[in-house]
Amino acid sequence: MCGRFALTHIAGFWTRFAVIDRQATLGPRFNIAPSQTVPVIVSGSGNRAMPMRWGLVPFWAKDPKIGDKLINARAETVAIKPAFRTSLKGRRCLVPATGFYEWRKGKPGKVPYYVRMKDDSLFAFAGLYERWKGPDGSELLTFTIITTTPNAIMERIHDRMPVILDPSEEGRWLAKESLTEDDRAGLLDPYPARGMEAFEVSTAVNSPANESEELIRPI
Repeated sequence: MCGRFALTHIAGFWTRFAVIDRQATLGPRFNIAPSQTVPVIVSGSGNRAMPMRWGLVPFWAKDPKIGDKLINARAETVAIKPAFRTSLKGRRCLVPATGFYEWRKGKPGKVPYYVRMKDDSLFAFAGLYERWKGPDGSELLTFTIITTTPNAIMERIHDRMPVILDPSEEGRWLAKESLTEDDRAGLLDPYPARGMEAFEVSTAVNSPANESEELIRPI
């Protein structure tokens, strides 16, 4: 799964994601948790950066609290699950990040690891988003991150990892056209391990209340 991530440096962010409509604000984030709001990239008449809450609320949901259980969507079933299949057809998005956290089972407890690109560059998770309208007419934008099987870096830590898109495939993921099963299979594969690294970090990351650069430093 993917239950925590970071967006630690933002220099060149707008250019990296070809954003022409900046509706989201930017700032370094070291411990992004579910239910928090972050910039998400969607396609329109150009790429837009929209503020969205993590935890997808389907348009048909009666209660937005369902989003607490829908922070991730499995690549293997995303096309058939009622919560995600409509979004997959035309509401795909990029979730910008510079790294993510995962916990490995150990003694006496779970050990947190930080996973990033070897060059510490910006990348994007494959995501889905939804626009939910409340009974009072209020509107809520939410997203989920798609997960897949682990690569060689991740398999020693956890049995799932978020889908990281190759930069050359980001435009294809954002396009409004439907994706075939073969398209999805290629796009939602594990990111190659050779470009990534993982290292143990402080258990301070366990609390979403902690937010500092210390969280991403190796121990």
